Amino acid sequence: MPRYLWQRIALVAVVAAVSLWYLYPPRESINLGLDLQGGIHLVLGVEADKHVASQTERAAEDLKNALDRKGIPVTRVAREGLASIVVELASPANWNDALTVAAELGNFEVQARDQAAGRFTLAMAERVAAQLRDDAVRQGVETIRNRIDQFGVAEPTITRQGSDRILIQLPGVQDPQRAKDLIGRTALLEFKLLDERTPVDQAVQGRLPETSEVLYQRVVDPETKEERRVPHVVQKRTLLTGAELTRAEVQADPNSTGNWQVSIEFTATGARIFGELTEQNVGRRLAIVLDGTLYSAPRINERIPQGRAVITGQFTVEEARDLAIVLRAGALPAPVTILEERTVGPSLGADSIRQGLIAIAASALAVFLFMLFYYRLSGLVADVALGLNLLILLACMAAFGATLTLPGIAGVALTIGMAVDTNVLIFERIREELRVGKTVRAAVDAGFSRAFRAIIDTHVTVLVTAAILYNFGTGPVKGFAVTLFVGLLASLFTAVFFTRLMFDLLYMGRRKVQAISI
Repeated sequence: MPRYLWQRIALVAVVAAVSLWYLYPPRESINLGLDLQGGIHLVLGVEADKHVASQTERAAEDLKNALDRKGIPVTRVAREGLASIVVELASPANWNDALTVAAELGNFEVQARDQAAGRFTLAMAERVAAQLRDDAVRQGVETIRNRIDQFGVAEPTITRQGSDRILIQLPGVQDPQRAKDLIGRTALLEFKLLDERTPVDQAVQGRLPETSEVLYQRVVDPETKEERRVPHVVQKRTLLTGAELTRAEVQADPNSTGNWQVSIEFTATGARIFGELTEQNVGRRLAIVLDGTLYSAPRINERIPQGRAVITGQFTVEEARDLAIVLRAGALPAPVTILEERTVGPSLGADSIRQGLIAIAASALAVFLFMLFYYRLSGLVADVALGLNLLILLACMAAFGATLTLPGIAGVALTIGMAVDTNVLIFERIREELRVGKTVRAAVDAGFSRAFRAIIDTHVTVLVTAAILYNFGTGPVKGFAVTLFVGLLASLFTAVFFTRLMFDLLYMGRRKVQAISI
């Protein structure tokens, strides 16, 4: 009797029991992909140039503040074009000092110079602009992933496509519009002061200072539910942004029945800035602006040192929850637009599952019958090993929360063929050993040992291919690679370890065996 027989039987029993445990409800279930359970498929375009423009705006503001600290008067410091800053000095006498301050920006180079007029232009280096565009896409992917994780979608696909696109697949999402609103919102939160000196009527007609702009607030009549947009004159300068947020939670609005608000809290740095901002502007109104829309403009009555505020805007609980999600996940560095949208209905997914299961069942049945007819009792052993192979494959997918897609079902079918091919290699090698006159035990030993190298070679090459597909593929391609990779590992265990165990039980005992059913 072969050594360690009972240990090997125990190992197979444990593997089978654990596999059944993972597949038995209410244990982990196998997630279905977009093509099987329905959902939405989106391709977003990232407006990366706007990220470059916003960084140029910020650099212009920093330069203006630096010149003010140095006591250098200017008449204008503003972005011009996409990535240029024009500086106009109040006096050409400060020319050299202004250039020294401008050189501290680092990422900008002086191009156009007019010393007599006290005017020069700074242009962003091309390598810096290219890096900012790349960062906009990378940060966009991570921000959207954070939002979707909080939205509660199982196994979403979020990946970069090309230089400025993002591919998103959300299986099982039944409210596409809410998902699109959550994903596409820039969520740029800004705190600005209202310009209470400029009349609103005059500003709406276009007569307002260069440092101010008109923003609108959405107001819903509580009785008629009619929506109107109320204009406000707001200073362009941003005093604080949502980048300093640490918390955003949904709360009931105590001042309005049925409405909800979002409570926010700043970091230590944000709390300090917010405290100074409220202390220096007591009596003025502070505009809370999100993506260019004014949500509220409370009056500052006193210094607020704790770094806490609320955003009100007649929200429903769902609107407030989604707003809190995007604020916690952070703002997109650049706006995104939907370039491609496809919705897969659940009925199409159910039909795909049915057809895929029919294909697997038909292929498995054909293989089972062929092996039983051609290899007799050994074929039955191979069929049992194949059933164990499928059990281990499905259990692994459930244990790791893998996603099953249509290409994944194709991977399962391919795994069936690979597993049977492994048994065919072993059985044909045993037949060859029997033809040269070896005993049954010697033929079985030689068949397994000599076929092992060929089995390893074929499996390793396909495993490497599956790993490459998973690393460089997206969505369905990854699903195919996962099922193929796990299926091949299970095939090595069942075709080599389990099949050899069955042969040892049948033919390698103490009694003398004259023939083998192969």
